[in-house]
Amino acid sequence: MLRRLIGALLIAALAGCAGVLPQVERKVSTVLVGAADAPLVTIARDSGLAADMSGVWPIPQASFALDARLAMIANATRSIDLQTYLIADDSTGRMLLRALRDAAQRGVRVRVLVDDLYTVDMDRLLLGLAAHPNVEVRLFNPFITARDSSMRRLLALASGFKRLNHRMHNKLFIADGVVALVGGRNLADEYFLRGKQGNFIDFDLLVTGAVLPQLNHWFDLYWNSTQVYPALDIVRASGPPPASADELRTAFERNTASDLPEPVPGVPDLFGAAPFSAALTQRRFHWIDAEASAFADSPLKIEPQNYSIPVNDTVTHRFLQLLGDAHSEVLLFSPYFIPGTEALDRIKGLRAAGVEVRVVTNSLAASDEPLVSIGLERHQTELLKLGVDLYELSSRRLKLDRSLRGLLGSSTGRLHAKMGFLDRKTVLVGSMNLDPRSDKINTEIGMMVRSPALANMILSAFRVDELAGVYQVKLRPDGAGVRWTAADADTNEELDVDPDTSLLQRLRLMLLSWFIPESQL
Repeated sequence: MLRRLIGALLIAALAGCAGVLPQVERKVSTVLVGAADAPLVTIARDSGLAADMSGVWPIPQASFALDARLAMIANATRSIDLQTYLIADDSTGRMLLRALRDAAQRGVRVRVLVDDLYTVDMDRLLLGLAAHPNVEVRLFNPFITARDSSMRRLLALASGFKRLNHRMHNKLFIADGVVALVGGRNLADEYFLRGKQGNFIDFDLLVTGAVLPQLNHWFDLYWNSTQVYPALDIVRASGPPPASADELRTAFERNTASDLPEPVPGVPDLFGAAPFSAALTQRRFHWIDAEASAFADSPLKIEPQNYSIPVNDTVTHRFLQLLGDAHSEVLLFSPYFIPGTEALDRIKGLRAAGVEVRVVTNSLAASDEPLVSIGLERHQTELLKLGVDLYELSSRRLKLDRSLRGLLGSSTGRLHAKMGFLDRKTVLVGSMNLDPRSDKINTEIGMMVRSPALANMILSAFRVDELAGVYQVKLRPDGAGVRWTAADADTNEELDVDPDTSLLQRLRLMLLSWFIPESQL
């Protein structure tokens, strides 16, 4: 009887954690394009692109990626539209939020759309930004309770799992409707090599031209969707009324005053181009002409009980379809890699046609989501028997390179870039991982760019042909199990267990994997 009573109390407590979404009035708005003489509009116009072509530029270096964001904010004159999975209450997050506030004070309309999973104790910052004129902050698929407690948020997730498990993983940043960034970076220290414990190797694509109307459309679709709620309405519905607008603005000023931007990179990027801020000042821009298109999942993807999404209307399906265009080589970067049925069928078809398939992902020790590596292990043997070349990034091996060791310091280096390359002519980039969560649960955004020049620039930046910092996973000679071989020519190191891990780590993860279905990874 006591167990039943405790169980009933727990269920009642959990049932109260998820809360009820409020009825809200959403003001519909759409992209605003800057005036003809605005700096960002000028660079787009002066790019010399044909009407049906886009201009692209790769940004693999973290300092240049942060500079591009700050420069876009500083030079926007009419609108800034930011969509992100995560913005942190850390130096990078506060710096960017303050820059957005400064833009709003110049009269720029600022729309910030954030997924609500990682906003615990962020309300004071987000509402402080939203308390300024010209700013609106909205939350995707929000939590009603547990605004300031991670433990209570976990309870809310457990009680409202059917809804709250679905998240918006998209990353998109648009300024004046004419220049955008698409890629994998969230807005936190570790995505710009500023973290102390771990740092992500990531990638952004700077774009302008013909693809911008598509990106603007996808932002507006999410912004005006019924899955998105004004942050202020959610906070009001979750508990005591928030502070007054004046108090919120004062607290925002105090909380963001000490997070000053880092100096502009003093050297050209890996490809010889100036940082975006310097290029704006000098009016000397580098663009690669390319055919490009953008596609995102419908925000209704999070409501599978109410909406049947055609299989060809997801980013994952379109990505896998495009792989069929390859004739000689497919190279995939996916930090979290668990191939589902459709991906395995596509890989089998590619290998049967003689197409080389290479996959780069994180090792168990490098991953910030180690359970994903356990999920991959279930498919390793099948992939290797198909002839797939599988590589896993090792933070320890990354640091054998002097320049990477200097960037990472004592932190763990991890892959976070999500990219695909077809015959080194077509680039696929965006927020999508090749795993069940990106396929079925979360929403994603992606771009396809046809440009051999772009493909070769990115591959050279990531030093793909050098196989730096990775182990190659190979079948053992008897075909029963795998081993890890250092992929560069400087060592003969071979391991029969996951690199850089202990027996205790491997056992703990194996036990956890029994309780978490692969469909949730």
